[in-house]
Amino acid sequence: MPLARALSFAYALLILYVSLNPFDFDFHNGIAPWAWVDAPLPRFITLFDVLVNILAYIPFGFLLVFAAYPRWRNFVALGVALSLSALLAFGVETLQSWVPTRIPSLMDWWANVFGGLLGGLLAIPLGPEWLSGSAIRRRFDQWFGLNWVICALFLLFPWSQIYPQSSWLGVGVWGHAIFGSIDWGTTVINQVVQETLITGFCWLGVALLLSLGMRVKAPQWQILNCLLGFTVLLKTVFTALQFGWGFSLIWLTAGAFWGMLIATIALRWALGFQLRTRQLLAILCLVGASIAINVMPDNPYFILTLRHWQQGRLLHFNELMQWVSVIWLPLATIWMIYNLTNLKSRY
Repeated sequence: MPLARALSFAYALLILYVSLNPFDFDFHNGIAPWAWVDAPLPRFITLFDVLVNILAYIPFGFLLVFAAYPRWRNFVALGVALSLSALLAFGVETLQSWVPTRIPSLMDWWANVFGGLLGGLLAIPLGPEWLSGSAIRRRFDQWFGLNWVICALFLLFPWSQIYPQSSWLGVGVWGHAIFGSIDWGTTVINQVVQETLITGFCWLGVALLLSLGMRVKAPQWQILNCLLGFTVLLKTVFTALQFGWGFSLIWLTAGAFWGMLIATIALRWALGFQLRTRQLLAILCLVGASIAINVMPDNPYFILTLRHWQQGRLLHFNELMQWVSVIWLPLATIWMIYNLTNLKSRY
């Protein structure tokens, strides 16, 4: 099944990134790469570490059973999933021998293998029809058709908002490397107005961009509002994990609220425009918002808030979400430029 194989490969890359970050390899540390196999168990074993190692490989084993179909099925597919999970975990633990900030252990390997086994066992009773013909899959087919790029951007957007940002929904904070740090001196800027404009333009531009890849008969207004609601929920939960539950709604400022409200009202009206008009409006909104995000000064209250940031065990996850936040807008822009002349073919 091509979809399952693509997802398995993407998930394997995700495991490699999370497990080997920050990639500061030291190949001359004098440690044999296989020394972890017969090394004593860690002195301190926490339930959190064991559960994370198990849970991380459950989706991988689950997807591999479907990826093996139709050549291998049932318990033969389970054996394939178990073998590949064990092989990937062995490679990760071996590579971690050269990463000073990582401690490979046989316990982690067994937990990874057990996670892959659990994922495979969960997939076998469902059968291949679950992934190819599930209600969720059929729904996304009805909304996006074969446009998997927009589908991926749709699914990634909520996660692009997890990393703390000066303005809510402000994706694509990359311009300081291009524009440099601009000194605004004693200029006083109304932060509520600034965040309202950035949030409003970002959400209107993103929503219109996503609507360009949807089918005409799809309930675009309802789908986009659900996406915004899920993004708000996800942001609230991860803000609580990053800053503490007392700060879970600290991102929901007056500017963020009014920006979402005004943009949502404008979106209802803008969805009735022609394709070319929507595309032009999306480009104008996202380009304008990107310039404002990267040129305007950060909210000083946001800078103070970062002092309470408790990354802890979410350190590597936050780094991954930062990359998602940075690359989301360039990927969306590339898609829009590529489809500049053939949007009508999808309808």
